[in-house]
Amino acid sequence: MVKLTRIYTRTGDAGETALGDGTRVLKTDARVAAYGTVDELNALLGICRLHVSPEMDQALARVQNDLFDVGADLCTPEVEDPPYEPLRVLPSQVDWLEAEIDRINAGLETLRSFILPAGSPAAAHLHHARTVARRAERKSVELASAAPVNETVLRYLNRLSDYLFVLAREVNREAGGDVLWQPGEHR
Repeated sequence: MVKLTRIYTRTGDAGETALGDGTRVLKTDARVAAYGTVDELNALLGICRLHVSPEMDQALARVQNDLFDVGADLCTPEVEDPPYEPLRVLPSQVDWLEAEIDRINAGLETLRSFILPAGSPAAAHLHHARTVARRAERKSVELASAAPVNETVLRYLNRLSDYLFVLAREVNREAGGDVLWQPGEHR
């Protein structure tokens, strides 16, 4: 368990930080960029929660907790025979997202056009979160090209962006509908 008695340590003043296994790396390291983007996404979900129904708020609270698992997974390098068992994202966390996507999507109209990341304030924030989830996924894939990464993390981030997309559509359905892209409308 984490115990924070001091908020600043001065150990990062030279541009380094500690990973979950104690290894020191530059703050520009691909691993730090990956879990830092997950942290940014989590903060953005906190904003989304201010604008959604109590049911969606509860679901997004679960996602926020899972994103701490994702961050813990990403910040702890995968090694053979680790000195302690690190926290890793599990397939059941991806399964929950998939079940939620299917449940929500079943009540939405079939898309016949791309949609704009707009509509209600809640939908706009959810679309913003979706784009940050995609960036977190790209950063994690970039890390995976150089070091072992739990494949379930990559699947989780991929599904999460889909989940946020259908949540935004659900919010807009309740607020009057998606904002459809009109190809070439202003040419």
